[in-house]
Amino acid sequence: MLGSVSTLPQQPQRSPFSGHMVVCGDDALAQRLAVELRYVYGERVTLLLPAGRDPRRPELPLTQRGRAATLFGRMSAAMNRNLGNGGAVATGANGGSDNDTGAGPEAVRILEAAEPSDEAFEEAGVDTAAALALVYDDDERNIRAALTARRLNPRVRLVIRLYNRKLGQYLETLLDQAAAVAVPGLDPTALDTSTTVLSDADTAAPALAATALTGSSKVVQAEGLLLRAVERTPPRQGEVADPGLCTLALLSSTTHDPAGAEGSDSSGAEGPQLLPDQQSVAAATGRGAVVLEAIREAAPDGPPPRMGGRGASLSQIFSRRLRRSVLGVASAVLGLTVASTLTTGEHPLHAVYLTLLDLFAMGDPAIDDSTARQVIQLLSGIAGLMLLPLLVAGVLEAFGSLRTASSLRRPPRGLSGHVVLLGLGKIGTRVLVRLRELNIPVVCVEDDPAARGIPVARRLQVPVVLGDVTQEGVLEAAKIQRSRALLALTSSDTTNLEATLYARSVKPDLQVALRLFDDEFATAVYRTLRTAHPQALTRSRSVSHLAAPSFAVAMMGRQILGAIPVERKVMLFAAIKVAGHRQLEGRTVEQAFRAGAWRVLALDATPPEDRHPDLTTAGPVSSDRPSGLIWDLHPGYVLRAEDRVVIAATRRGLAELLRRRSSLTSR
Repeated sequence: MLGSVSTLPQQPQRSPFSGHMVVCGDDALAQRLAVELRYVYGERVTLLLPAGRDPRRPELPLTQRGRAATLFGRMSAAMNRNLGNGGAVATGANGGSDNDTGAGPEAVRILEAAEPSDEAFEEAGVDTAAALALVYDDDERNIRAALTARRLNPRVRLVIRLYNRKLGQYLETLLDQAAAVAVPGLDPTALDTSTTVLSDADTAAPALAATALTGSSKVVQAEGLLLRAVERTPPRQGEVADPGLCTLALLSSTTHDPAGAEGSDSSGAEGPQLLPDQQSVAAATGRGAVVLEAIREAAPDGPPPRMGGRGASLSQIFSRRLRRSVLGVASAVLGLTVASTLTTGEHPLHAVYLTLLDLFAMGDPAIDDSTARQVIQLLSGIAGLMLLPLLVAGVLEAFGSLRTASSLRRPPRGLSGHVVLLGLGKIGTRVLVRLRELNIPVVCVEDDPAARGIPVARRLQVPVVLGDVTQEGVLEAAKIQRSRALLALTSSDTTNLEATLYARSVKPDLQVALRLFDDEFATAVYRTLRTAHPQALTRSRSVSHLAAPSFAVAMMGRQILGAIPVERKVMLFAAIKVAGHRQLEGRTVEQAFRAGAWRVLALDATPPEDRHPDLTTAGPVSSDRPSGLIWDLHPGYVLRAEDRVVIAATRRGLAELLRRRSSLTSR
């Protein structure tokens, strides 16, 4: 069903509505973000994609527009099924349900343009849009598009995807200043959220690294905040599972069934239940759970540790043969010095001085001296002749060894218990840094010597195997048979799958997490792998699926602290102000809890004058501050308008809390 997708206009025309959301991108993240905004937040969306088919590559079977239309059609059909089954459907921005997306062709409008130019933005209606997301894979294109959009509409909320963190901070400041100059009376709150720079790699890396680390531990780490959630297996007969601080989710009933599927949004009653109430937890016998185990202040970020120490030792620079030659020359000098002292009666220091002069052919001939002195001088000259080629060899060998030490390292012979990371692109590089921060040994596999993460691996002294992972012998070179986990993060689904299947043939019980885009394909792969290897842990992850909620929330003028995957669903953590949310204000913590939607976890007790706009920019709570985050809230505590709370929420629950008023979307 593609009723929610408009046909491509034959000629340029202005957007038929205002106050909508515009998404510009060239990969899976743009499509996922458009789906998130439309089917979770109920927003009207214009999706601007690059021109479809490349005439130089006629073999491409599906254009970007066709792929997006297929994704929208799938989601629309899933929403209709949920509605027909009596499932709850989130209310749209216009007061109706998400199912009304098929009521008209303007729900999701797909356009194509080679570049995000002035004409393309005017056709997409950026001048009247409420928010614009620029999620191209190229940082430079996103920056140029952001500058153009800010000129066309100073009030539009910009969400920009950038890999370069420092450049993103500078760009955010610049665009905020441009908005303040263009609109002098702009509300400070609106100005604070007028520009948000995010990285899909930074958003997804913690979840991917945690999956590779243990497969069950999930970590959310924002500046100054660390939350750890752990999967609990179902308790045995007569046992009671540790509830932790609270139960965040119940795993699907087929989690431990080899033929079962990993839960997703379309799994129905068999799928995972996010934020269940106490009655559901008590009745869920035989189901695993995800519990919040620990909450604490995060340690300050430090430089990632190196696997090989701070530098190469002398034994790595100079060969054993050269070191033995140097030792021999030094022994000869010492022997000649002793002989000179014994035969001539000179002071030992003076004897050393004379010997070195003779060694370097700098002394006068000992014509009038004794025979012993003359013999020693001749022997010193012979030793000097040996010293010259030794010095040349040492310089050449040191130069070659230092070049080798600065190049890519090979996996050590006795390495075991490490993580094999496939792909050093944007995602793989961020995950590599994250794993090294956790002091986990890693071996990387990359077929492109000029990949983005190669310099990072060299700086961290992480072993790298250069080669095509689908070729025989490449994974063996990475010691896959002695590794603890495989993390396949290349941009190709088929490459990740092929590498996973081959690794499982080498080590059947290998823990695997692979990056896949298509949900149906991921479900089929997951079910097949678990059926074939029930004793091994298998996880499939989509970077765009993990990152899209963060970008969607930013387009609503908020930021989330982080996200964790629960099977194929996503749990979000956010900091919001209670004021303006009737579902929270004036209610107790117990009353504010809504099963399957949101749960208040903590209260930010920092005085208002010391607060930052968002916890993600507040940094660590210093010890001299009078208060901080309160995690042991009494269920009877009444939430006030001036309070700010940290909540765990589902995508639809957070959408309901942050949904814009109808007056804004209908202007």
